[in-house]
Amino acid sequence: MAVRNTPDMSPWNDPTVPVAARVDALIGAMTLEEKTAQLYGVWVGASDQGGEVAPHQHEMEEPVDLDALLPTGLGQLTRPFGTVPVDPALGALSLARTQTRIAATNRFGIPALAHDECLAGFAAWGATAYPVPLSWGAAFDPDTVRRMAAAIGRDMRAVGVHQGLAPVLDVVRDARWGRVEETIGEDPYLVGTIATAYVRGLESAGIVATLKHFVGYSASRAGRNLAPASVGPRERADVLLPPFEMAVREGGARSVMNAYTDTDGMPSASDEELLTGLLRDTWGFDGTVVADYFAIAFLKTLHGVAGDWADAAGAALRAGVDVELPNVKTYGAPLAAAVADGRVPEALVDRAVRRVLTQKAALGLLDPDWSPVPAALDGADPDDPAALRGRIDLDGPENRALARTIAEKAVVLLSNDGTLPLERPRRIALVGPNADEPVAVLGCYSFPQHIGVRHPGTPLGIGLPTLRDTLAAEFPDAEITVVRGTGIDDGDLSGIPEAVRTAREADVAVVVLGDRAGLFGRGTSGEGCDAGTLALPGAQQHLLDALLDGETPVVTVLLAGRPYALGRAVEESAAVVQAFFPGQEGTHAIAGVLSGRTEPSGRLPVSVPRGPGAQPATYLGARLAHAGEVSNIDPTPAFAFGHGLSYTRFEWTDLTVDVREAPTDGEFALAFTVRNTGGRPGTEVVQLYLHDPVASVVQPVQRLVAYARVGLEPGEARRMRVTVPADLASFTGRDGRRVVEPGALELRLAASSADPRLTAEVTLTGAERHVDHTRRLHATVVQEPVARA
Repeated sequence: MAVRNTPDMSPWNDPTVPVAARVDALIGAMTLEEKTAQLYGVWVGASDQGGEVAPHQHEMEEPVDLDALLPTGLGQLTRPFGTVPVDPALGALSLARTQTRIAATNRFGIPALAHDECLAGFAAWGATAYPVPLSWGAAFDPDTVRRMAAAIGRDMRAVGVHQGLAPVLDVVRDARWGRVEETIGEDPYLVGTIATAYVRGLESAGIVATLKHFVGYSASRAGRNLAPASVGPRERADVLLPPFEMAVREGGARSVMNAYTDTDGMPSASDEELLTGLLRDTWGFDGTVVADYFAIAFLKTLHGVAGDWADAAGAALRAGVDVELPNVKTYGAPLAAAVADGRVPEALVDRAVRRVLTQKAALGLLDPDWSPVPAALDGADPDDPAALRGRIDLDGPENRALARTIAEKAVVLLSNDGTLPLERPRRIALVGPNADEPVAVLGCYSFPQHIGVRHPGTPLGIGLPTLRDTLAAEFPDAEITVVRGTGIDDGDLSGIPEAVRTAREADVAVVVLGDRAGLFGRGTSGEGCDAGTLALPGAQQHLLDALLDGETPVVTVLLAGRPYALGRAVEESAAVVQAFFPGQEGTHAIAGVLSGRTEPSGRLPVSVPRGPGAQPATYLGARLAHAGEVSNIDPTPAFAFGHGLSYTRFEWTDLTVDVREAPTDGEFALAFTVRNTGGRPGTEVVQLYLHDPVASVVQPVQRLVAYARVGLEPGEARRMRVTVPADLASFTGRDGRRVVEPGALELRLAASSADPRLTAEVTLTGAERHVDHTRRLHATVVQEPVARA
């Protein structure tokens, strides 16, 4: 596995030549088959013995013949670490040996680009399992998410991976959708800022971040996976697209993945207006568009807009999909044949391969000193694989500390009658299907739940303390009795009487409910695990109600991938604590909140419904989407977007509006004071919502335009100075262009979307103004210390 040695350097290997000229020279020397070979991947699994990767046998694809494919080259290696359990060092050796073979087999010496999943951490055996994206949203903390993504990227890059398939920028429109756990929340500004921070972190480590799923996947009808999306052009432009626009413009993402769904009959994978017209021509994106797995073939098999594989390839290539993943199906022989018979212009192939090779050049894969050996194997003996086992640690102390920090910031205290924090209880009844379940903290794209479940007997690879474990450590003098009560979704009622008896004899009952992450119906949350209603799965509500019937205070804890209606618990539970799959350090975070060691500071990134059937209903609705006398259904949530309690109190005072009137190209300025008036330190999450009472097209009642975490000691105060550009009032007007209209606005400074504390009435003056993707996207929030009284 030596460094590439090129005695007679070709222009494409010469780093002194401009990248565009290198790529053009290489394309000019390639045959059609060599060009198309750069446009597809092969799904592989690394060898746990350090040998070359093995093609993965997927139920949707035929096995590939690497010996036949590799002489023309290979664009990508699909999930070498995220397919089978493999020791990280041996996986890195396996990938390096495979890259050596790939480069040696094709006549230009071009290695493959290796990609893997990294939705909630590097999806590799033994890698840190961080909280899922819905917890990132609950933390309202872009900087910590950026640091997490950088740590994930460093681990991936160190073992030879180039591209990460994250983050997900879908905005939640219906919480029944199984992939809600993969999203950041129901507000486009929150999604955009958190996702952009993740992109920046991943890209800072040299990993190509991949924005997904572009666009409309989360708006599928009835929350069903891959269902058609009923989305109008304004909802698409003002709700679904802004996070992608922000991540492209500010995050520096180098890849985008199309959505599976079709919108008004147009599949994303064949939507030229979307993938080329908007993404590239308007926004200026110059990276690669990769297909979501099997999406090009789906143009034939699921969407019915292509008659054969060649038609599917031509439609996707014309739209702007550069790379077929995970395997070769349409961009291989069918595409080459379609070019040969004139159905697909070769110029489209050249356009896509130019983007692919430009990215490979930027990654150093064409350079003369390229080496297949990743940084983590520097100095290792590749001929002694046994000695390498255990050499690479993907779950080090710094990773775990960061995972715990995010988990702690993401725990949301929904309600509390004063029972929390617990004051040294003598007897705790710990009840529920997630009370003593190690994987209850993991989402469906974590390695143990995504891959490990198919390999029974294989160790988890990471420590997963249960809530039973962490509560025992948190309350060492307490007697903790654990009763399952019922399963996640088995409907079993037989254990409920024992749970009730145990709670009756305790000082407090902690009932731990929620989800089991899985794939395609093998869980209650995750890809293909959609919900018919937002009632708790199985018999969990029966268990909860039976405990509430007793005299013992009940603390309800949710370990879940989506919000659920909680019935009587909203009013009758002593406290409700919400955690969205908080990762391997999550039970430490929850135990800390229960004991008071950690101050709760999470805020809801999605509304918690009052009833199981009043959906879809996000806070981001127009007036007709809210409660009214014209319908007997009240969609008002039990707990609103942005809601979360603390163990202290905050006072918001002294609002001043320094600039109350501004032209449509100007900005407003205001200030106010936030003070911790309680006896404990705490963090308030200041949220700024914009309300436009009169507009030329229907607007949501309010929408988030800024937020800030404000950490305060008892008695401490901060003066918050906020500058709000008029561009934040823009929306898609009647003619389809984004417009800033003159008129009155309200800027609501709030603790949640349902809890405004201060309101500034302001006015935009002057002429109507059209803006585009270069508009200002953020308010400026500055925190200044205030002298103690």
